[in-house]
Amino acid sequence: MEELTEQELHQIAMNHVGKDLEKKGFEFIAINSQLKKHPQFVCVDTQNKLHFVMVQTVPYPINPEEPNVLFVETFINHAKTKNAKVLFAGVGIANADDFEKPIYINSDYIINYNGYKELL
Repeated sequence: MEELTEQELHQIAMNHVGKDLEKKGFEFIAINSQLKKHPQFVCVDTQNKLHFVMVQTVPYPINPEEPNVLFVETFINHAKTKNAKVLFAGVGIANADDFEKPIYINSDYIINYNGYKELL
């Protein structure tokens, strides 16, 4: 069985977060789905306020709600120069049959996503 790559897992998380943002009324200006290239989403809310969204995908058992501090500091500094709000969307992903196993192509998975949180 072939495992999903880190980029493929990130793409699953991006789709999940993108649908959540859309439901909440955000409009997308730019989308960057490259792994470790931030922000992944540049969007505006219903009041036309600019938002940079950082999506972090982590495997079980890592806590998806703990952002990578190194990325966050650089990211926040960049957002300040653009007068943008920063949203962090942590997404955990695990094999649905056995959390300890990798996620394979055509296998079921579980998403652990509790929404985004504002960092700036």
